[in-house]
Amino acid sequence: MIDTHCHIDLYKHPEKVLQECEKAGITVLAMTNLPSHFEMGHPHVLPFKKIRLALGMHPLYATQDQQEFSLFLKNLTKTSYIGEVGLDFSREGIETREIQIMTFERILDAISSQKKILSLHSRRAEKETLNLLIRKKIQNAIFHWYSGPLTLIEQIVDAGYYFSINTSMINSESGKKIINSIPLNRVLTETDGPFTEVNGRQTKPSDIVLVQEYFSKIWVKTSQEVDSIILANFQKLLSMIR
Repeated sequence: MIDTHCHIDLYKHPEKVLQECEKAGITVLAMTNLPSHFEMGHPHVLPFKKIRLALGMHPLYATQDQQEFSLFLKNLTKTSYIGEVGLDFSREGIETREIQIMTFERILDAISSQKKILSLHSRRAEKETLNLLIRKKIQNAIFHWYSGPLTLIEQIVDAGYYFSINTSMINSESGKKIINSIPLNRVLTETDGPFTEVNGRQTKPSDIVLVQEYFSKIWVKTSQEVDSIILANFQKLLSMIR
């Protein structure tokens, strides 16, 4: 199982989650919301073979850019994964729109010549996020929990990017329509734990199996075939940064 977007540091007992993932052989791209969070978490993640900590600058934390961006640059060489980064023009984030754009552009400029994989937040800002990625010539990116227009999916695919699907998406009508519009070779799995729930509890990386079971049903594939598709997609993405 592969969880390409999970906030392990925000669980009540992150060490326990790390150990559970390692024991189960689950590959996790662990997001952070600020570079200072990455600095705190990085030493704790290093002993785990299948956990990779991503360097993040969440758009809803845009007002902390001045204090945090130097830390982003300082830690950039420590990881091949960047996330959670992006734009949020929802009601929650719209007031900091201009700061977000400036920060996101600075992030993209910093990594444009480097081999990195981005996990993107793009709520109500999907078109703007895509345009910036293309303009800055970013090659490797995953649109995490995509909730934008169906008409934009083809453009995202044509640009070479991926989509990560979680349990909330497979349980909503809009999410199902989005999933049905994504080619199989651009699909990855995520939980976005602990921000999603399953049966009244916080989602864990092991709940990726629920997303895989959903794919098995709608794709009319065996569980082994679904595993192979997701793994091949992930490995292709990884091959771009090696």
